[in-house]
Amino acid sequence: MVAVTSDPRGARQSSAWAVAASRLQQQGALMALAVVLVFGWLRYGDNGFTSSYNLTSALRYNAMFALLALGMTFVIMTGGIDLSVSGMAVMTSVLAALWSPHGLLVATGGAILVGVAVGLLNGGLIARFRIHPFVVTLATLLAARGMALVLADNARVTVDFDSNYLKLDAKIGAVPVPVAIAGVAFVVGSILLNFSRFGRHVLALGGNEEAARLAGLSVPRITLGVYALSGGLAGLTGAILAAQTFTGNPTEAVGWELQAIAAVVVGGTLLSGGVGSVGTTLVGVLLLGSIINILNFEGIDPYWQNVTRGGFLLIVVILQSRLARRRG
Repeated sequence: MVAVTSDPRGARQSSAWAVAASRLQQQGALMALAVVLVFGWLRYGDNGFTSSYNLTSALRYNAMFALLALGMTFVIMTGGIDLSVSGMAVMTSVLAALWSPHGLLVATGGAILVGVAVGLLNGGLIARFRIHPFVVTLATLLAARGMALVLADNARVTVDFDSNYLKLDAKIGAVPVPVAIAGVAFVVGSILLNFSRFGRHVLALGGNEEAARLAGLSVPRITLGVYALSGGLAGLTGAILAAQTFTGNPTEAVGWELQAIAAVVVGGTLLSGGVGSVGTTLVGVLLLGSIINILNFEGIDPYWQNVTRGGFLLIVVILQSRLARRRG
């Protein structure tokens, strides 16, 4: 008879590796953000990178990416994807500019409602016909961009400067309104994910759809919810975009869906679903925004900036894949 013995030290080492991999996956973006900020401060000083003007401008602009990334986080945590957010943002920016004579509430509320409607369409098609989210949201991306051109008659639509619509891009004290909106949205999103049944159901669906269905969860309802949330935040982004640029430009926001996905992935949310955090997505947005800001200070050509972002994202995805295996 052969005795079988276990290796407690090997088990402890394996467990330690898993814990370290989990922490690195969750906190790696935060550590990278700290390094980038310190580098920017040391290289450009208080009058450049860390000046109040630069920080305020960067946060104001990246607030739009933060809102898109927040909605994308919930979608990706279910194992889905939403490529239509940039199309919805540009379409609702045109609508917000057209509705701006009616005031801030009408223009912004209308843009959000249109985004929610398109999100419900995405979620309904995915849940009802079991079509892959990539295909559905790619179709609505193209349709939304085409509709933006139709609504704007292939021209820029100028907002009404006599209404109160431009207050959407004003300041509350020293804080730009878009930054305040994004901050509130992330607080609500964090509460929704961590302290509500909806958040638990989102993670359960992303972890194992069949198990979630057998556990009695309403998979179609959860799917509708996350895509409606993503669409609504895209509509809000479009309203802010029109306020910041003073126009509804039907050719704006090209590639913003990829920027949002990149921020979510860099933040540690797995594309396979079931794992993610609202807080780390915000860190991912700030990290990518800080890198682009530094590249602008360096005078790097915008085309090479895209190459840099692509390479950085590829490295992060590879690291995430290896860390996920370590966790397993």
